[in-house]
Amino acid sequence: MSVRKSSWMGQLCAALATALCVGNGQAAPAEFRDLRVDVVGQGRPMLMIPGLNSAAATWTETCAALQPGVQCHIVQLPGFAGAPAVTAEHFLHGMRDRLLAYLDDRKLERPVVMGHSLGGALALQMAAEQPGRIERLVIVDALPFLAGLRGMTPEAARGAALAMRQQMLGATPAQWEAGARQGAAGMSRNPAFGERVVAWSLASDRATSAQAMSELWGEDLRPLLPRITAPTLVLGAWAAFEPMGSTLESTKKIFEAQYAGLGGARVAMSQRGYHFLMWDDADWLVGEVKGFLAAAK
Repeated sequence: MSVRKSSWMGQLCAALATALCVGNGQAAPAEFRDLRVDVVGQGRPMLMIPGLNSAAATWTETCAALQPGVQCHIVQLPGFAGAPAVTAEHFLHGMRDRLLAYLDDRKLERPVVMGHSLGGALALQMAAEQPGRIERLVIVDALPFLAGLRGMTPEAARGAALAMRQQMLGATPAQWEAGARQGAAGMSRNPAFGERVVAWSLASDRATSAQAMSELWGEDLRPLLPRITAPTLVLGAWAAFEPMGSTLESTKKIFEAQYAGLGGARVAMSQRGYHFLMWDDADWLVGEVKGFLAAAK
């Protein structure tokens, strides 16, 4: 999740499904406990989780650039980007458990897990829930305690998250669309991608979005970090907030402080990319990931 100090509307990052059309051995999409997973390529397994309201297509170009030698398992989470919604008492924990069960069902031994934004939070939860199950983590522009950006305590964050959920559920259609457009403005440097993000947000199930965003805002994952044994690469963005006084150095310090409990985590910052780093700084992101994977061979 990008470092920003705006309303919940400004936190929304989303994506509407477009066709996944990557070669290199794409199999028919797998349906597993309300997840849709596109399997692309052969080789080292990598689970790729998109963010809040986002489509699996977030990862299409990244998967293609990692070929050959990587088998991408690209997830579509329910309720986002037009995918059918499900009822869950706790969305993030429910998706965490489904994703871990998917790894077992497909017999993926110690895969790499890469998550963007909310997907990054899920990757952290997976690695903390079953230490040793995941070989390596790549976290793309996500923080373990988002509300910490506003100086909140975990208790205050939980209260704010409940209010946020009610505000989201009570928004009129016009307010919801305005919020989606506001949030998309800082997600990518490319206006065409910004329009894609808006459309993807509007295609998502509002109740799912509100529940997931509330949980993401109200949960502090920092106490879980010491349980994670997987080497972790954290890729961060800052440039969208340069007008607010952010710098690469100041933002990197925020990331490093939040990930201090995760031993061995390495933080790298994009020079100019916005939140969707896989679009805005694709060559850099792919280069960082390839280097990180090569170090484990």
